[in-house]
Amino acid sequence: MASDATQFVEIWTDGGCKPNPGPGGWAAILKFGEAERELSGADPATTNNRMELMAAISALEALKRPCRVILHTDSEYVRNGISRWINGWVRNNWRNAAKDPVANMELWQRLLAAAKPHEVEWRWVRGHAGNPMNERADQLATEARRSLG
Repeated sequence: MASDATQFVEIWTDGGCKPNPGPGGWAAILKFGEAERELSGADPATTNNRMELMAAISALEALKRPCRVILHTDSEYVRNGISRWINGWVRNNWRNAAKDPVANMELWQRLLAAAKPHEVEWRWVRGHAGNPMNERADQLATEARRSLG
């Protein structure tokens, strides 16, 4: 992969529901040089974990060519799932340690496919701790959820 700085993208994601499960929203902010792009969406019946996954999936699927990516998430579920648990799930035919089907399997498969062409560093950030980009992603996800009415 080329180390050309023009191929470096930084992403912040967030997702949530209120109540959980219930109506949810997700958001992602992509920063490419001086350019920024905001993405968001909502689902009337979902979970926090699904919205966190959708934020990361949507951000990576929006990239037009292979990139070096730093993806910031305040979801330990997403970060641990993609960086620690997923290889075992794949090896065990999408079964968890209890031999049950992996929750949100179709979204994990989609995230794995979306990440594949890229060199992704998954960074966990503490939510609601004053990180301006994480706070903005949270605001966008909340607005998306509220847009459901």
